[in-house]
Amino acid sequence: MAQNESDEDATLLEKVRQTVVGAPRNIKDPSLFHKLSLVPLLAWIGLGADGLSSSSYGPEEAFRTLGPHTYLAVFLALATSLTVFIISYAYSRIIEHFPSGGGGYIVATHTLGPKAGVLSGSALLVDYMLTITVSIVACGDALFSFLPVAWQPYKILFDLFLILLLIVLNLRGVKESVTFLAPIFIVFVLTHLFMIGYGILSHLPQIGPVFHGIKTDFNAGLASLGGMGMLALFLRAYSLGGGTYTGIEAVANGMQILRDPKVQTGKKTMLYMSISLAFTASGLFLCYLLLRVTPGRSQTLNAILANTLYGGWSFGYALALVTILSEGALLLVGAQAGFIDGPRIMANMAIDSWLPHRFASLSERLTMHNGVLLMGGASIFLLFYTKARISSLVVMYAINVFLTFSLSEIGMSTYFIRHRQREKEWKKHLPVHLTGFVLCFTILCITSYEKFTEGGWLTLLITGGLVLLCFLIHRHYKNVLKAVRKLDDLLLDIPTGRKPNMERPDRDGMTAIQLVSGYNGFGVHTVLSVIRNFPGIYKNFIFASVAVVDSGSFKGTQEMSNLEAATRATLQKYVDLARRLGFAADSRMAVGTDVVESGTQLCKDIKREFPRSTVFTGKLTFRHEKFYHKMLHNETAFAIQRHLHWDEISSMTLPIRMDL
Repeated sequence: MAQNESDEDATLLEKVRQTVVGAPRNIKDPSLFHKLSLVPLLAWIGLGADGLSSSSYGPEEAFRTLGPHTYLAVFLALATSLTVFIISYAYSRIIEHFPSGGGGYIVATHTLGPKAGVLSGSALLVDYMLTITVSIVACGDALFSFLPVAWQPYKILFDLFLILLLIVLNLRGVKESVTFLAPIFIVFVLTHLFMIGYGILSHLPQIGPVFHGIKTDFNAGLASLGGMGMLALFLRAYSLGGGTYTGIEAVANGMQILRDPKVQTGKKTMLYMSISLAFTASGLFLCYLLLRVTPGRSQTLNAILANTLYGGWSFGYALALVTILSEGALLLVGAQAGFIDGPRIMANMAIDSWLPHRFASLSERLTMHNGVLLMGGASIFLLFYTKARISSLVVMYAINVFLTFSLSEIGMSTYFIRHRQREKEWKKHLPVHLTGFVLCFTILCITSYEKFTEGGWLTLLITGGLVLLCFLIHRHYKNVLKAVRKLDDLLLDIPTGRKPNMERPDRDGMTAIQLVSGYNGFGVHTVLSVIRNFPGIYKNFIFASVAVVDSGSFKGTQEMSNLEAATRATLQKYVDLARRLGFAADSRMAVGTDVVESGTQLCKDIKREFPRSTVFTGKLTFRHEKFYHKMLHNETAFAIQRHLHWDEISSMTLPIRMDL
């Protein structure tokens, strides 16, 4: 009775989970990659929204920094547009040379070395955690600008709800979440195109007097501040408005989810993003200037601008409300970049052993669920730590963005210098990357200096701590790999000296089912342990393996085929070994995203085929067990064993000692 109740509870929980997250994907569907990939328009929404949404807080931060010297806003508009196009052009070149994605992490790793790569990757991870928090907090600020001041204490709870909503959406899948949020993006584009266009065109008669006033004010500012003082003020405003450029790198990081041909799709998406961001950011600067917008306490500059423009209309309040609501909602869409690209950076770093390998795994919905949950959890922590203050968050955000930008630009510059013989257009591309590096590094230095005590120190501390953690994790994996290679050297070339047993396994004979991954000393050690510990008992060996689809292999149909072929080749090596040792042997394979679930089911199927069988797995055993071993090394063997024992299938885990 208890077991039936437990099964019913499990079924109920599974139904609830599938209702929220969705049913499992069929990874053998040949059209799966086409269904999940994004065309340029959807990519612009899913990845470009982060860049476009930054126009909601970047220009405002820069304009506020000018204080009474608002006449400099026209120069900020020009500098902002130029910077957007330079960085976008540079990232289009990155897309061409690194079409598999990874953005700043891959660029720095391949052009400057692994140490620079882990610095860039760590900066990106913190950046994407902040992307989520900044976008959500700015969204709350925009929406609560139209609500009574008494409602302000509830804003942080509203922000928390939005983060939780995005976590659920992204656990369902990238394309589902982007499609769900697409109408918001379209409304934002239309309302802001109209607001900026109307704001400039309706004030064309004032442009002459305004620019005459700019000239007068410029001369007055030059007299009071001096040339260096005015330049310092401009650079400070330009740098502190660096949040405007955040998100430009998102497309280069998320190339894996783009529709083939990926390079063309990525470059189109970059073009859409750069034009829309340059127009919106520079247009807002001009509107602030033309309408003489002054900062308020409880309202954003864009809310004040919309109210000023539409205040005299009969439906003006409603139009202003829709405009700012779409802005707040777009910030929600912009947070998507953190959930799309953050887990992908984690997966790339996990594949290279800088982070726990489990962050490269996919869920049954083919999302990097571990990364999604971690990014969401970190953004919630930052939300409460900063008490949802956008000023503190933007500073923390911009520092890491421009650290990554700087590394990417100097990395690409280094690449073109080294390969100038091979790259015919290196003289055309190199100046752009060097200019991008100077701009980004200038913003990085000024922002870090100006805002070090206002949250900049925390960003540098978190990023530095993450870099240190990555090096510790990498050193552990490196030591384990050395120990495993010793096994390889000892065991991979075992002389057998007997004629291979080519008989088919006897279904009624005692059978050892061994779960294996790659062909290595680890697996061979397990085979020999079974033979040594159970002499004369087992007549058959059936080798089982799961071709695990993770973020490294889930890039296209060809990669999936290569994965299956490699798994079959590995299994055949074990079969040949067992036959040379005198046993009848065969192999079985499954394809899946979860090695525990797929491996358990595979063992059950083999058990039905060979009733007198026992499942064997191997597990690394360390001399001194540490608390972090379970985080860095999955407990696959024990997890499968628990599932099999519940189904009354005999299973044994054999230790493999690691003297670490």
